[in-house]
Amino acid sequence: MAEEGDVVSKTFRALVESADRKFARVRDFPSYGRTQGQHYFQKVFKAYMRLWKYQQEHRTELVKAGLNRWEIGEIAGRIGQLYFGQYMRTSEARFLVEAYVFYEAILKRRYFEGCKVKDLGVRFKELRFYARLLLVSLILNRTQTVKVVVEKLKALVDDCNANFRETNFKEWKLVVQEIVRFMNADTTFTIASPRPFRYSAIFDCHPNSVQYVARFHAKKVLKFRDAILMSYHRNEVKFAELTLDAYRMLQCLEWESSGSFYQKHLAETKENGVVVDYSGTSGLIDMKLVADMTDPTLPPNPRKAILYRPSVTHLIAVMATICEELPPESVILVYLSASGKPSHINASPLESSGGSKRTTKNKLTSHNSLEQNFSSPEPHINGKKGFSDYYDDYLWLGSKGNGGSSNLYPGDIIPFTRRPLFLVIDSDSSHAFKADLGGHIITPDWLAKSSLEVREDIETSRLISHHVVLHGAERGEKAALLLSPFRPMFKDPFSADITQNGSQFTFFLTAPLQAFCQMTGFALSDSDIEVLNNAENILSTAFSKWEVILCKSPSLDLVWAQVLSDPFLRRLIIRFIFCRAVLSAFCPPEGSEQYVPVCLPQLPNSLSPKAEVVQSSVSQLANHLNVADGFHFDNT
Repeated sequence: MAEEGDVVSKTFRALVESADRKFARVRDFPSYGRTQGQHYFQKVFKAYMRLWKYQQEHRTELVKAGLNRWEIGEIAGRIGQLYFGQYMRTSEARFLVEAYVFYEAILKRRYFEGCKVKDLGVRFKELRFYARLLLVSLILNRTQTVKVVVEKLKALVDDCNANFRETNFKEWKLVVQEIVRFMNADTTFTIASPRPFRYSAIFDCHPNSVQYVARFHAKKVLKFRDAILMSYHRNEVKFAELTLDAYRMLQCLEWESSGSFYQKHLAETKENGVVVDYSGTSGLIDMKLVADMTDPTLPPNPRKAILYRPSVTHLIAVMATICEELPPESVILVYLSASGKPSHINASPLESSGGSKRTTKNKLTSHNSLEQNFSSPEPHINGKKGFSDYYDDYLWLGSKGNGGSSNLYPGDIIPFTRRPLFLVIDSDSSHAFKADLGGHIITPDWLAKSSLEVREDIETSRLISHHVVLHGAERGEKAALLLSPFRPMFKDPFSADITQNGSQFTFFLTAPLQAFCQMTGFALSDSDIEVLNNAENILSTAFSKWEVILCKSPSLDLVWAQVLSDPFLRRLIIRFIFCRAVLSAFCPPEGSEQYVPVCLPQLPNSLSPKAEVVQSSVSQLANHLNVADGFHFDNT
């Protein structure tokens, strides 16, 4: 018997070492591209499933040989990591749910908690497990799980400080600060029963417009396959390598499950009607639960490459890879959120660009003042900009002192316009992608038709190189652009702090009612559910009308028409129309161009901010929430 136990133990250890070696090869594989090391992942999954099955079949012998509970937890955690990594590469919801199933099982069975080991290495494994579970739970909107795990993480950090005084746990204190700060900023945690960020057939498929959308057919129809999401701001709200703005956009570009998963509380597993006691070493995790927690009727999510503080060259490399692998008749969404000048960043060395380097040392430096964090460029004469002002217009991706290597110019994106692009630029330098002067869009055609005198005034090769920009300078496919305002607009100036609330423009595109309430100072957390539901109904009715107008408009540009059939992109377009109308009616008339977003090419005038069908809906919503005194409407 003893010899048999030794064989089982040695076989188990050999399987662990083999699986760990394979895991090390794929752990740092890039999370973008359709074919990046797929065969390696299959090998690693196979190795861990073989290991998992072996420990289940020989659990009794392994326990006698000294198998610890935390070792089972570590194996389950590795499998959870693999599934989460696959979700980040493919955006398939089933992988995210699989990761959650394994992580939740570790939590419920207390694989790490129950061992009471005074081993620093095991404590670090437990800390990392909590951090990974928090990230998965955040993306899945499992708010109650997040709240429970945050308390456990706080208690564990305190316990580690007390029992391992010679070790510095400052990094993990910062992790706790990060998640608490994220929860305070994320309205999912502050509003009772908020509607999901994800696309929901219940909320986002409007019955009155669905027939028009179904019948709509452009000369060319593109499928939304891939997205690149990048956010790079000083001291922005984030957890791990997921910023608040990227988190909102990520969810906005996914399907919401039918609802069974989000309300499903997993019952304790029972055998012969008796609740199973998991206080002993166990390896039983029911992977069949995934079938009950996903919706097989939904189409696949578009793939998303989420870039955390990338360098300009890394961002360009990712765009090149995705463009190269993009299937025919498809469109890429590129979301770029960043400040426009180095002075807006002033990042500490620990916050500086590092691609996707894994570290928990990103300091959460406190903000000194709104003025320091958001020192927007000075207003220009008559609200207009001269050509010399455009010389330095770019997005800044880097730490202070990196020079031009951290400047992302609109011209850097032009080579990728050989494929269809849907660009969302959220920056105080978003105008760099429009580059207009006196109402003229700077394009090669406009320059050719301009007088020699005008062209001489703007003559400098580098200026033209940088600012004969995207719109009108595409290399094959005309790009769709949604450009944020230069400045946010709020009733309460403190709400403009992106380090506390994220970007206003992104918020409007991902949660329009919540963004509206934040802008007007309407307290969501104190409101009656019925009031919010009625407000959502007002928006739903308006969006339905606007969808019909878009579908029937003879002046709708092909750039918009060819993506209108896609539910995600159509929803972004409709929400942009709402955002533009709201900000146009809320901001002061003087200098209003600084506070109003722009789209290129132009959407039909029938849905302009001054259109009666648009203003009346905004006015109805403002009156319903009793905030109409902050607006100025032309046709009320």
